[in-house]
Amino acid sequence: MPDWIDSAAAVERLGVKPATLYAYVSRGVLRRRYDPRTRRSLFDPAEIEQLARRGKPRRKPAPTEIAVESRVTTLGSDRPYYRSRDALELAARHRFEDVAEWLWGNDLRDAEPWRADAAAVAVARRIQRGLPADLLPLDRLQLVVTALAAVDPRRGDRDALAVAPALLAGMVTALPERSEPVDATLAALLWSRLAPAPPPGAPELKCLDTAMILLADHELAASTFAARVAASVRADPYAVVSTGLGVVGGPMHGGASLGVERLLAEIDRPADVSRAIGDRLRRGERIPGAGHAVYRHGDGRGTRLFDRLREIAPAHPKLVVAEAILRELRTRRLPEANIDFPLGLLTTMFGMPPGSGQTIFAVARTAGWLAHAAEEYASRTPFRPRALGPRRI
Repeated sequence: MPDWIDSAAAVERLGVKPATLYAYVSRGVLRRRYDPRTRRSLFDPAEIEQLARRGKPRRKPAPTEIAVESRVTTLGSDRPYYRSRDALELAARHRFEDVAEWLWGNDLRDAEPWRADAAAVAVARRIQRGLPADLLPLDRLQLVVTALAAVDPRRGDRDALAVAPALLAGMVTALPERSEPVDATLAALLWSRLAPAPPPGAPELKCLDTAMILLADHELAASTFAARVAASVRADPYAVVSTGLGVVGGPMHGGASLGVERLLAEIDRPADVSRAIGDRLRRGERIPGAGHAVYRHGDGRGTRLFDRLREIAPAHPKLVVAEAILRELRTRRLPEANIDFPLGLLTTMFGMPPGSGQTIFAVARTAGWLAHAAEEYASRTPFRPRALGPRRI
């Protein structure tokens, strides 16, 4: 029963005491399963989320919170659940394409390789001519999506899932090649656009694929909410993705890995870590890749990705530095690392250019944006938040 969550996660999400949780079980409000192996009670995360959203608020909502009904992703105590399935388990057993199809409401099975429209990719490549060679890949993606939209006759269909595979494949295929792809998967294609050499072996490519799966969706993160707002007013799928891309690069969102890449570039030896962290703290700066608004006690996605990097290259100089950074965070009692930290480490270890982490984030999260867009197209209710007037003194 790996897809269900334990009582601690259920209590945290509902904001109730354990006794209240089991009262819900006794009244038939929640289902409970007992795992004899771990001797724990397990709960369906989708039921927990539904109860949390329809019940009385456990606290006064923060000004930044807006509740939106969705079946795509539920957040547990340290990880997301994609349509009630543990994202970490999905990453261990499946490819990115398979998990994306699951997010889109299809069966979880080996998906056929996604193909980009060759004519559309040719247009997207022509548009990039003359751009600076060191332009961040995320900036290129904005132009690529616009070009793909311009030549797609199905653009106005508002069928996000029909165009999703070709759109994702086109986004990556249109980026400049830096090495030869080793196979037809999206992870292999993205690797060839970011890394100067093919992956040394299957474990390295699986590491990138794992990162993409873990980043594919995260409930109503800023870029996803922006994408849903666009979809709610019937913006086409390409415009929805462009909206997400416009938000995802923020340094407090998908752009955080760029800060990690820069931090790792500054530090050559573990002995230099304390000074580098101390300098940032004295300047009042955030430590990139540390802390999470949802996972207060650690981001399971980041732990899983970091473990994969340890398995691949435990003696890599940058991984040794990264381990020292983690120790420094604990020594100073700073927040735990989130997934942006090993994401920036991954791109650094494999020689990818600055900004590769946020590009991986954006490509992966596109699958989630399109899943949420499909829900919004079906709801037919546009978002229309209201502004609060100034407070009287």
